Amino acid sequence: MAKLLIVEDDDSVRTLAARALERAGHMIDIATDGAQGLALIRAARGGYDLVVSDIRMPEMDGIQMAKSAASLFPAMKILLMTGYADQRERAEELNGVIVDVVQKPFTLAEIRARVEQALACFA
Repeated sequence: MAKLLIVEDDDSVRTLAARALERAGHMIDIATDGAQGLALIRAARGGYDLVVSDIRMPEMDGIQMAKSAASLFPAMKILLMTGYADQRERAEELNGVIVDVVQKPFTLAEIRARVEQALACFA
């Protein structure tokens, strides 16, 4: 069981991912944007096994959050999600910070599998 943070501004996507990953046995915290996600990361002192974040969000996007989190907690692992090709390209600048980028929309099985792969890389 891993401790995960899901950062997603879309209620339905956030709920879908949280339920899928809870059913897989993980402990889940949620945030509705990058600023809230970064606040939770700071409060947990980087104590998440994996952060799963959307890229495109209001206030603070997932890339800015990932950069800030990595500067505070360099060992933190982040898996980004996006439905936009241009956002996926922006994520390429984060090599070494992010684990991968998951294409949306995804199925429950896909998000569980991608999270398990990301966690296995660091076990």
